Formats: sequence, C-alpha cells, structure tokens
Amino acid sequence: MSKPLPPVNCNTEREAMWLGVREASKVPAFIMSASFIGFGSMVYDAGWTVHHGVVTTLTTWALPGQIMLVEMFNAGAPLLAIAISIGMINARIFPMVVSLLPVVRKPGIPAWVYFVIVNAIAVTTWMGVMLRIPYLKPEHRFSYLLGYGGLLWSISPFFTAIGFFLSDMVPRPVSIGLVFLNPLYFTLLFLVDLKKPTKVIALVLGAILGPLLFLFSSDWSLLLTGIIGGTAAYFLGQRIDGPTEGGQGQKTPDEALNQTESAN
Repeated sequence: MSKPLPPVNCNTEREAMWLGVREASKVPAFIMSASFIGFGSMVYDAGWTVHHGVVTTLTTWALPGQIMLVEMFNAGAPLLAIAISIGMINARIFPMVVSLLPVVRKPGIPAWVYFVIVNAIAVTTWMGVMLRIPYLKPEHRFSYLLGYGGLLWSISPFFTAIGFFLSDMVPRPVSIGLVFLNPLYFTLLFLVDLKKPTKVIALVLGAILGPLLFLFSSDWSLLLTGIIGGTAAYFLGQRIDGPTEGGQGQKTPDEALNQTESAN
C-alpha cells in the first residue's frame, strides 16, 4: 500500500503552484500522456482529423465522454442523443468539483476564474489535489490546483496529436489498453486510503456486483453497479465508522493541516 504524501512547506503561492507542476509531472503526467496517445490513435481509426481530436481534448478533457463522442458520432447517432449521453457520462465530475472548490477557494478571485479552472478538474486532478491539500495552507491551495491541473490539461492535446500521427505504429488493442490506464491509475490511488471501511466496501461490492449485473444487462450494469454498490458502501461505512463530519470521523483538510503543524 502506498504511503500518504509527506508534508510540505510552501511559503508563497508561486511555490505552491510549482509544487503542483512538479508533482503532476511525475506518474500523473505519464498516465495522462499514455491515455491520450491511445485516444489520438482511436481518433485516427475513426476517420477524424487531428484537429477534431485536439479540439475535443481541449474542450471536453474527459476520456469516457470523448470516447463516447467518437463512437456515437461514427455510428450516426443524432447530435441531441450524443450531447445527452456525454452530459450524463461527465456528470460524474460534478461531485468532484463540488467537493474540491470549497477547499481551494481564495478571497479576491473572480467567479469566472473558477468556471475556467474547473475545466482542469478530472479524476486524476481531483484525486491528486485532494491528497495534497491537507498539507497546504488555505491560501496556497488554489495555486497548487492551478499548477497540478493546468499541467495535465495542457499536455493532453499534445499527446492526442502524437497518438494520432503514431497510430499506424500502435495496434488497436494497445491503443485501447492505453486509454484504460487512467481508470487503473485512479483505482491504485484509491488503494492509498483503504483504512476507511467505506472504500473497502465500495471496491468489494463493485468487484462482485459488476460481473453479476453484466449477466443481466450489459447496457445498464455499470450504472447499476455504481448506484447500488456506492449507496450500500456509504450507508454500511456510516454504520461501521460513524459520521464523517463534525465528530470522530474523517478530518477536514483544515483540521488535518492544524494537526500537521502541531506535530511539527
């Protein structure tokens, strides 16, 4: 099991931003690059141009939604159906934004800036930033998000183009495998905090319910697994671990920061 991130000492917002850049430039950037190389190859196989792939990455930046866009468009689906499907898929990012923005907000930043920065919040960004912010001062968290998410978002179109032009050298099974590196990485990050019962229960229920429900409905199995398994894990975790707020449950980022500073 991976160890939690070590505490850091950032004295300025600039240092916090570069810390985000440095930490994102390691494994997260590698995983993101490989995933979008796979997507670029998929764009080529679908008969799209490199410009279509790059613009899709810049404006959507969520691989499941981008893959759905390519597949449904090539299948001749109506634009309204495509838009609704992508909206439903990318709705998974909404809880991430809702949980992350309140702890990175900084006085004096206009509201429109937050609407821009949320485009850099995806699964990899959310997990990486949420693991780090307990060790950052509140005034430095937005800068860290800017560096971390900004780097990952900015390199993705570049590697989409690389994947497009290298598509003849990348077999289709390999390109599909590269795309799935991202959810695999998210799962591995999830394992960092398995001391929380809710996460253990969620993983176990997902592993059990997923294949079983697939036998009954391949179209709805993933959605039903998430709804049933996630809901059950939440309530079972509450019973085992107690409330997660305002008591003996999970600490907020500010509480974790205060505990870290006291220990130092």
